[in-house]
Amino acid sequence: MRAQRALTSVLTGLLVLLVLLGPGAPARAAEDTPQETRSDPVPPPPTGAPWFGPGLDWSSELPADYSGRLGETPSLYAQRIDYPLTDQSSTYLQQFAEQAATEGAVAVVSLEPQVPLTDLTDAQAQDLADELATLHHDYDSEFLVRFAPEMNGSWVTWGQQPTAYVAAFRAVATAVHATTEHAAMVWSPAYGAGYPFGKSYGAVDPSGDREVAQLDTDGNGAVDADDDPYGPYFPGERAVDWVGLSLYHFGLDQEFGRNTVPVAGELEQRLDERWGYADDTARVPFYDRFAEPRGTPFLMETGALFNPSEKGADGSATEKAIKQGWWRQVFAASRTHPLVAAISWLELARSEAEVGGATVQWGAARTDGLAAALRTDLDRSDVTMGPVTRVLDLQAGNEATAQGRLPDAGDTSAEMGWIVFCVALLAVAFAFAGLAGRYLPSWRYPLENDPRDQRLDLFRGWIILVVVFTHTEVAGLYTYISLNAIGAITGAEMFVLLSGIVLGMIYLPTVAKLGEWGTAITMWRRARKQYLVALAVVVLVWLLGKVPGVSTSVVTTFTDRGTGENGQSAQGLVYDLYPNFPRLFDYPPPWYAVKQLLLLEQGPWVFNIMGLFVVLSLVLPLCMVLVKRRLWWLLLAISWALFVWNYVSPQHPLPSQFEGVFPLLSWQVLFTHGLVLGTYRRRITRALTSRWGRVGCTVFVMAYALSLIWLWLGHRYGYASTPFPEGSYDWLYANAYNRVFLQPGRLVDCVLMIIVAYAVLTRCWKPVNAVVGWLYTPLGAASLYVFVVHVFFVVAVANIPGLDRMNPWTGTLIHTVIMMLIWLMVKKRFLFSVIPR
Repeated sequence: MRAQRALTSVLTGLLVLLVLLGPGAPARAAEDTPQETRSDPVPPPPTGAPWFGPGLDWSSELPADYSGRLGETPSLYAQRIDYPLTDQSSTYLQQFAEQAATEGAVAVVSLEPQVPLTDLTDAQAQDLADELATLHHDYDSEFLVRFAPEMNGSWVTWGQQPTAYVAAFRAVATAVHATTEHAAMVWSPAYGAGYPFGKSYGAVDPSGDREVAQLDTDGNGAVDADDDPYGPYFPGERAVDWVGLSLYHFGLDQEFGRNTVPVAGELEQRLDERWGYADDTARVPFYDRFAEPRGTPFLMETGALFNPSEKGADGSATEKAIKQGWWRQVFAASRTHPLVAAISWLELARSEAEVGGATVQWGAARTDGLAAALRTDLDRSDVTMGPVTRVLDLQAGNEATAQGRLPDAGDTSAEMGWIVFCVALLAVAFAFAGLAGRYLPSWRYPLENDPRDQRLDLFRGWIILVVVFTHTEVAGLYTYISLNAIGAITGAEMFVLLSGIVLGMIYLPTVAKLGEWGTAITMWRRARKQYLVALAVVVLVWLLGKVPGVSTSVVTTFTDRGTGENGQSAQGLVYDLYPNFPRLFDYPPPWYAVKQLLLLEQGPWVFNIMGLFVVLSLVLPLCMVLVKRRLWWLLLAISWALFVWNYVSPQHPLPSQFEGVFPLLSWQVLFTHGLVLGTYRRRITRALTSRWGRVGCTVFVMAYALSLIWLWLGHRYGYASTPFPEGSYDWLYANAYNRVFLQPGRLVDCVLMIIVAYAVLTRCWKPVNAVVGWLYTPLGAASLYVFVVHVFFVVAVANIPGLDRMNPWTGTLIHTVIMMLIWLMVKKRFLFSVIPR
């Protein structure tokens, strides 16, 4: 007891020392810092082929919901954001950019001032520009920024203030243009018929003071319908990259709220400034004034109103007739007005003051029937659908967390060379174990008949610490060993394989006690516990990030290191692994957010393999039905069939986070072989330790090692590695050692590792156990527990002030403290009743 108390005191002191290492905010990992821009700005679409997309109700719908209903991916999404940015509006902007990036769509941001235009500052404009630049870096987002749209209207608080508006627009444009090439400024007034408009929404009183000198463009001393509805508000060519116009169908002759089918040519007349004006005075169209002279791209914000509470006179004004009639005119407009480069359709149901507060429907795809009709007409149109930017979805983020190293193109020598070195080292260890067995028999493992095989526990203890050290991501002695010591494989492969072996060892003895059904129930209860703990960790990590002064971004986001499936081209992209989690706190929470939680689609990346264990635990009793009946060969045949199918045609049967890194149909092959090995371990051990078994293992280990060494020598010194084909060395790394799909080289390395580990731990047990058994064996016996709790240690390390992750002395100290604290927790059985082991 005194020794344990002394150890606890020492470890606590070390933690305090780490906290005091330096002042400042929690340091981010080096790979979280912005890299250079990875792509050129997305150019406007081809002439006459505009982008198309919706302005969604983001409180109830995701891009995936809309595109799923439409059966097509939009090329843009639109959102309204409060300006100047606050913590809340910055969050909304970030979430919107991320959601648009999940479908490779351009993000149309309508900035709505929440303070008087004269109170806006250059600093606020720079904050916005910096945020847009950061979002492009993180998500490859491309933005169209509509600053204070419909500024010529009387229904917005920033309306009809030309001097203040122009100054504010120019300030934002100056900051944006100086900061990022990936955001274009859009000047977007409302269609001018009815100008200067009446009182609407109560936002601006038309009888109040106006800047008459600026607005009275005809000089008659009054602001009236004869004045220019656009010119006073134009910020100038240098500030404006795109122009836009709000062009909605809402009834005939400005009768807002009447269900009327659009008349032929209505939109064309609006574009020609001939629709809805009280007189026949010839006016220069907005398009001709502001788009055509410089070839400026044109953004049309549009929609068609349907009032469910109002019926057409003859019943012909159905929702489909109204909306289809309008969108067909909108699509046709790009042929007569080729600078129309983007169409944003208002996809909302909202209360409108002009209809007595009734809720009207603007959406073009709100029902399956409307969506099908819209899709048909989209296919017939010249509209450009998406994606038009990099697709950055949750699955891509999960796939990016695969940390297998990808070498530079044409240079595999360093990576493949390390694999060869590790295989050679394992061959040497195997040979040494053989000599120890012959000349030092007293070192041999003495408990061959013990049902709890301590060799497995010790080996699992080492493997789980490899996982812990790898995920902590600080430089040090342990990290060097954990990242490199076993070559092509990682701790994950052994973790899955050994889990299968242990469960195979205990399953049939449990059947003898509880019966087959009772054992199945017991295993399913274990799976349920794993699942509930997984949910708890996902939720706790997110909640922990809401504690003031605590950052969990080290595990809730992931910065692509160029090691995932997209390679170096994705390096630097930042993926949010909890994109829709805040929506769970809406009332009621949307189903898509609930589904993503229940299916473990979101969560800390260091924990993603937990979902795989839950699924494997669920299918365990079904697998063991075959094994118990000696149909293990059928189980392995099915397992290999699934593996080959997934290898040839990758499948993701579940949307869960683990599928991106540990595809179920690939990784199950390790688990099923573990079950068979564990169930028949004594027979297999006797076969492999027989005379011919030892010969076979020796031939395999030495032939594999010598083959790789021979290939390496040929590559290194430039001679032909006969009988291997030329180029075999370079080919192997890319085609045999990929982590995600468990290519053949990785599976061979797993076999090698198991054989060598068994040989060393059997014939050199006593010295190995004396040195590290006290540490590794208890950790291995509770490896799943260690895996669960290590998530919070990763977060704790990320919050150490002033942490230098590249300092090997600091890193080694941190790893030592974590290792010993977890060991102490295991020895004390801390939360063993809650966390599965």
